[in-house]
Amino acid sequence: MSSILIKNAQVVNEGKIETLDLFIKDGRIEKIGGQLDLKADQEINAEGLHLLPGLIDDQVHFREPGLTYKANIFTESRAAVAGGTTSFMEMPNTVPNTLTQRLLQDKYDIGQDSSLANYSFFMGAGNDNLDEVLKTNPRDVCGIKVFMGSSTGNMLVDSEVALENIFRNAPTLVATHCEDEATIKANLALYKEQYGDAITINMHPLIRSAEACYLSSSKAVELAKKNNTRLHILHISTGKETALFTNDIPLEQKRITAEACIHHMWFSDLDYSTKGNYIKWNPAVKTVDDRDQILKAVLDGHIDVIATDHAPHTIEEKEQAYLQAPSGGPLVQHALQALLDLVQQGKMTLEQVVQKTAHNTAIAFQIEQRGFIREGYWADLVLVDLNKPYTVNRANILSKCGWSPFEEHTFSSSIEHTIVSGNIAYSKGQIMEVGSGHRLLFNR
Repeated sequence: MSSILIKNAQVVNEGKIETLDLFIKDGRIEKIGGQLDLKADQEINAEGLHLLPGLIDDQVHFREPGLTYKANIFTESRAAVAGGTTSFMEMPNTVPNTLTQRLLQDKYDIGQDSSLANYSFFMGAGNDNLDEVLKTNPRDVCGIKVFMGSSTGNMLVDSEVALENIFRNAPTLVATHCEDEATIKANLALYKEQYGDAITINMHPLIRSAEACYLSSSKAVELAKKNNTRLHILHISTGKETALFTNDIPLEQKRITAEACIHHMWFSDLDYSTKGNYIKWNPAVKTVDDRDQILKAVLDGHIDVIATDHAPHTIEEKEQAYLQAPSGGPLVQHALQALLDLVQQGKMTLEQVVQKTAHNTAIAFQIEQRGFIREGYWADLVLVDLNKPYTVNRANILSKCGWSPFEEHTFSSSIEHTIVSGNIAYSKGQIMEVGSGHRLLFNR
């Protein structure tokens, strides 16, 4: 493993921006300081660039095994590192669903062989696999995933007994997708009765409604408080839900945390008229007011981390009629650039981006020696040029599905270099397909 010296970077870390050098050796940050006089195998002149901890995305769907015509761990980890995401946590609704420890290990084997980013995989919870869930090792598995609302795949946990047992006995963090199934089914039946098969995408946030989200999220919070569960609620999509969370204690002390996703901070229901099914997600993109309240909750600490819910489908699938088109889309390549646009618009600061995409994710999941720029920590880093515009088009999209909801958008910033566990994984538009990501470990 080669050594790297980064010179004259504007380092954004732990609430400060400072001009510093970094020396990386054997995968880790060995020295941080001003004007380091050290020899390295590679030197990067970072003058004019900002150095951030690599993003840690706590929610992605990379589709392997079983759905590899849409994506796989290799292709999507390429897209991740091109976007400055150095670590990911992947969901269990692959085929077969990750409901046994053997199937979970199969995914780790694929990650070890093919991922360019650091990786962890959630163990899936179902209505009847509690024995397998209880075998999950908190040290090297990011968490247990519970679908409290159906989405892509067939992993809905709708048994009250199963939910109670999971929340009471889970050996580690429980992450939930929260949408009330009965409310969604009733809404869908109502719209089918009124419109038949002519239901359109603009009805999506009315069918998968704010009420459905709040009912399920509040139920998860109630279960977690009752059982002292370490709960993490994924992809908050409504302003009302943000009141379920607290910002009056340090993150390290929270037993209940929450995540916001890029699309719920960027798009609103006004965008369905131009983006159509390409912004069809579960939970749905909702109103401008919901979007603004989510951003406010991110900034004031009610919502703790930012992620993507990267979930690619093919163009052909997305171009079907609303009822047939699946929910989800690719976001991991452009997440950081989207957030840097919010910085450029004055809606966030660089320090807040780093806190919500790296520091807080590492704290919330208790990730070992990642998420911060510190001596002794793994070198997971991204260098960005805040003054180099970048236009998304199908020629530069790396996700296997070949499209993006940001197509033809010009971001204000560009990703220049991404370093994963001390290896340069991406540099000036080129994927450096050497080395591999590491399995994440957790201080639990």
